[in-house]
Amino acid sequence: VLLWWEPFGRPRRTADCRRRYNITGCRLSADRGRYGEAQAVLFHHRDLVLHGAEGLPRGSPPRPPRQLWVWMNFESPSHSPGLRGLAGIFNWTMSYRRDSDVFVPYGYLYAPPAPRPFALPRKTRLAAWVISNWDEEQARVRYYRRLKEHLAIDVYGARGLALAQGGVVETVSAYKFYLAFENSQHTDYITEKLWRNAFAASAVPVVLGPRRANYERFIPPDSFIHVDDFPSPRLLATYLKFLDKNKPSYRRYFAWRKKYEVHVTSFWDEHFCKVCEAVRAAGDQIKTVENLASWFES
Repeated sequence: VLLWWEPFGRPRRTADCRRRYNITGCRLSADRGRYGEAQAVLFHHRDLVLHGAEGLPRGSPPRPPRQLWVWMNFESPSHSPGLRGLAGIFNWTMSYRRDSDVFVPYGYLYAPPAPRPFALPRKTRLAAWVISNWDEEQARVRYYRRLKEHLAIDVYGARGLALAQGGVVETVSAYKFYLAFENSQHTDYITEKLWRNAFAASAVPVVLGPRRANYERFIPPDSFIHVDDFPSPRLLATYLKFLDKNKPSYRRYFAWRKKYEVHVTSFWDEHFCKVCEAVRAAGDQIKTVENLASWFES
């Protein structure tokens, strides 16, 4: 697998696919001199937008026979400009969407061979939110402004407090609830805000993103609280205050921990290894993504 651009221009570490993910027979390279021998070429959308379509490989023919061009993107459609000009270029898609050719979510739950006992960290605070990109026009900021009128919320990041030493997980683990608010609302767009910031920190996620039914495709219905479950932010705040005082009801949001553990996807080695595995499994299957924009924006 050839990386045409290393994501965001950052040199990658050598991915040990066999040791880390039990994926064998994979070679990853960012050396464009090996273009002719690559079974697949991986194109990161943000870098594609930066360099333009003229930055794609050129030649006669433009690609070797049976070589797969894979479009990779982990931003939402709201933050993915330039999709309209990419029809008929790529063979595969790789993203957080479950209907991608190579599906790599931001995280997932799995059942370990032997369940390990779960110990809830000591909770001394109520609700936290970590946000780096503040935009008053986003639904998450508008909802927060209404919710904070009825609930004490500690905000960390660009507009708030500094994170404790150890980062997000260390900080949030002291809180009962975490506002896992996505920057935009799209199908399957459920990011590290849920998987790492809330689940890995053992806080109950209060989510704002796709609809509840979409979340339930990936996580148990009693593992999170959706803002859509309440007619108003005031009633959501009332419910969170109730859970704060009612320990048995609060702990029910951790019942799923008896069966499942949390995997937070590692950027970017895991993605590269997954696409390598998919290419090996596909054999000679090939197709063309005729309308990338209409699919991704749906």
